Amino acid sequence: MPELPDVQLYVEALDERLTGAVLEKVVLASPFLLRSVDPPISAVRGKKIEGFRRIGKRIIWDLEDDLFLVVHLMVAGRFHWKKAGTKPAGRIGLCAFEFSGAKEPGSLHFTEAGTKKRASLYVVRGEAGLEQHRRGGAEPLEIDVATFAAQLRKENHTLKRSLTDPRLFSGIGNAYSDEILHRAKLSPVKLSQKLSDDEIERLHAATRETLTWWTDHLRKEDAGKFPEKVTAFRPEMAVHGKYNEPCPVCGTKVQRIVHAENETNYCPRCQTEGKLLSDRALSVLLKEDWPKTIEELEERQASRA
Repeated sequence: MPELPDVQLYVEALDERLTGAVLEKVVLASPFLLRSVDPPISAVRGKKIEGFRRIGKRIIWDLEDDLFLVVHLMVAGRFHWKKAGTKPAGRIGLCAFEFSGAKEPGSLHFTEAGTKKRASLYVVRGEAGLEQHRRGGAEPLEIDVATFAAQLRKENHTLKRSLTDPRLFSGIGNAYSDEILHRAKLSPVKLSQKLSDDEIERLHAATRETLTWWTDHLRKEDAGKFPEKVTAFRPEMAVHGKYNEPCPVCGTKVQRIVHAENETNYCPRCQTEGKLLSDRALSVLLKEDWPKTIEELEERQASRA
């Protein structure tokens, strides 16, 4: 799922090309995309685009006459900049937006890979209507350490869950939470209300540093081009998506916890004092044979080599 750095880049790319343009046409290709009926989608046609912004992982189009488009990309939704008049692409095409007066000629296409149609588009009138799409989470790059601590301590969850809870923090998902926790040298299963003040300061700093670094890095990578390669798995990442690869800090193989569709990646030496966190599927299967430490796991792997 595109997270804060990726969504921010989309906002900037759209703002650069389309602020001041007129939205002439919305070509809907999927009946599952549009989730609102009042105002109708026809209400936005012919409206001037006044800007773009981000609410969490949602992209907001500010239109004239107090109208807004709210786009949630979910896991597999993506934007693509195409030649004007290009039709939505096959099964993955959700809709196409056509413009007049754009700073760069073209049309914007909204796609979603896979069979699960989760991406959404809402038409909203007024700031009051827009408020309904806020989940209440604090913006992690805009809060001081005291506010960060207060958000963490609202509920007693694992750090992984707390960072990715949109009611607590805005825009952080599975990928960047792994990277933040690795930078902070904290276990993903440590409970938020058990953190010391020093650990909270470290986590706050790691959150700001990670999200800022990645936003700047992705800007440089795209260098003014429309972001076409939005992915949660990047070679520069320290642990996310790096299961069984060496940690860039200590060289220990990255481990994982699998829950349903999500996977948490971590370094046992940098983050958990050498302890292996229980993977529900494997630990239940192996029971007493489940290794408790990274040393035990490495010894078993060496004996099999």
